[in-house]
Amino acid sequence: MRTPITVFIKEVIDNIRDRRTLASALIMGPLFGPILFVFVINLSIERSLDDAERILELPVIGEQHAPNLMRYLESHNIDVVEGPKDRAAAMAAVTTGAQDVIVVVPENFGEQLADTIPAKIELISDQANTQAERDARRVRTALQSYSQELATIRLIARGVSPLVLRPINVDEVDVSTPSGRSAILLGMMSYFFIFALLMGGMYLAIDTTAGERERGSLEPILSLPVTRDQLMLGKIAATCLFMAVSLFLSLCSFFVALKFMPLQKLGMTPNFGPDVVVAAFFVLAPFILLGASLMTLVASFTKSYKEAQTWLSVLLVAPTLPILVVSILMLRPKLEFMFVPSLSQHLLLVDMIKNEPVNILHVAISVTSTLSIGAVLTWICARLYRREGLLG
Repeated sequence: MRTPITVFIKEVIDNIRDRRTLASALIMGPLFGPILFVFVINLSIERSLDDAERILELPVIGEQHAPNLMRYLESHNIDVVEGPKDRAAAMAAVTTGAQDVIVVVPENFGEQLADTIPAKIELISDQANTQAERDARRVRTALQSYSQELATIRLIARGVSPLVLRPINVDEVDVSTPSGRSAILLGMMSYFFIFALLMGGMYLAIDTTAGERERGSLEPILSLPVTRDQLMLGKIAATCLFMAVSLFLSLCSFFVALKFMPLQKLGMTPNFGPDVVVAAFFVLAPFILLGASLMTLVASFTKSYKEAQTWLSVLLVAPTLPILVVSILMLRPKLEFMFVPSLSQHLLLVDMIKNEPVNILHVAISVTSTLSIGAVLTWICARLYRREGLLG
């Protein structure tokens, strides 16, 4: 094993000397994901909390026709202000974005209520506008609540119990835990972990294959008294080292970043302590060999550093596609999913964040299958380097 170790040390030293590439692989990859993730989640949480607590200014046309309704809206943090002069002006204001939502109360609103006829109210909004739809949802909820209270009062006035309108009383029992609810937001962390892991070794995988071919240094290296299998093993091992360092830095970055996220305000408590960080590293570690060998294999078919960088940039997306699909479909861990690399690691990591017991069989299958595929790809890389056409 002395020869592969020598190659390994040589590639590690060469990569460390390239400070710019090293900073891009081990700083931008592990740090950019957590910073972006925390910024987006914090912004979403703060906006959600602000929307629920802030006073909403609601332009109303014909507010004098429903004084009781106006007072009811004001009791729900909705400040009623004078609206446009007519319905056409209201439609134009919402269309241009000058107003998010406008309520129109017709003149006969009070008469319809007195005659127990369903009174018509128009709520004008733009559902394609996310901010406008949030405000419209608040107003719509308040109007529906007012309508239900009026219906209750009418039934009581006629000596009818309001309970006749509720033949079934549904009592919801929520068995979720604060850690389980946090997985709704934190389930995509595995995407950033795998991305950072691949970024950590991408430049080295390119440099040791297409880079050496482009510089003309590959032929002298292959003429040394070293078998090409040993040479390839040392190169892939060096790539694995930097991928492992990048993964560890990414895990630590998320551990620190989660402390700045106000998840407790939403009733969420992420289970991502030091023990989970260590466990997550060992769960994701088998993907290191697969990623290193796959990137080395793809880069070996390219003829220049730029071409290899283009192909590997596309390759970075492929392992994250199963994670995206499963996150959208909200699938739970199954035995057959454990044979799919990246997907199995994602499902196991989600169970850890939920603080649920991890199936040992699932872990064994995930580790074995991922390492087996990585070993096969490493063997293919070694076979590929035996071809003399590799120099051309």
